[in-house]
Amino acid sequence: MAKEQGKAVKEEGGILETIKVVVQALLIALVIRTLLFQPFNIPSGSLIPTLLIGDYLFVSKYTYGYSKHSIPFSPPLFNGRVWAAPPKRGDIAVFKLPSDGSTDYIKRVIGLPGDRIQMIDGILHINNQPVKRERIADYVTTDNWGRNVPVIQYRETLPEGVSHMIIEREGDTGSFDNTKVFLVPEGHYFMMGDNRDNSLDSRDVSVGYVPFENFVGRAEIIFFSIEDGASAWRIWEWPWTVRWNRLFSTIK
Repeated sequence: MAKEQGKAVKEEGGILETIKVVVQALLIALVIRTLLFQPFNIPSGSLIPTLLIGDYLFVSKYTYGYSKHSIPFSPPLFNGRVWAAPPKRGDIAVFKLPSDGSTDYIKRVIGLPGDRIQMIDGILHINNQPVKRERIADYVTTDNWGRNVPVIQYRETLPEGVSHMIIEREGDTGSFDNTKVFLVPEGHYFMMGDNRDNSLDSRDVSVGYVPFENFVGRAEIIFFSIEDGASAWRIWEWPWTVRWNRLFSTIK
């Protein structure tokens, strides 16, 4: 009898120890996700050619400081940001959609507080000055029917010197290629996609200006990438569905 009781105590202790380890692991993961890095995947093509559908990336949570949106489910524990550092023009950042405060969006920081932003015939203007863009080789992407098609590609250089690629699927006649002047309010930012004719961003009223508080973090590195339409869990297909050349590449 004593032997059986000893066995029961040992089993109970083993279960409690397992629960303790699991809880500790979850707490460590929560701290890392909240304070350091959070993984995201790219579900849309709004940042083509910089980010592709099927890219998985790490976002640094500490770069801009912390707000309630740094914590899972955005609990209203406090307002504003602590240890705040403002985003820089050209950063690719994850933010919460201002209209609902919960949907994650990822775009490039284009307009800073006080800036005047306008699109004129497809050319980005910042504070009444056209941003330099240079035509380079066409980018091959897919159309609405899944066919490979070449589209116009430019190297765009922002005022502070950040250079990145953009594409114009509809040339300079897309619905967002001519806009009004947007005056970015204090404490807000103007966000745009690199796929200029296929990006729902600050040019549209459904997104609008993004409050600094809504920033989640800055995109840093692609740690995994799989072709659009492929399933990441089908590891037996990885040899031909993983984009090996994109793994561990930094995001600019």
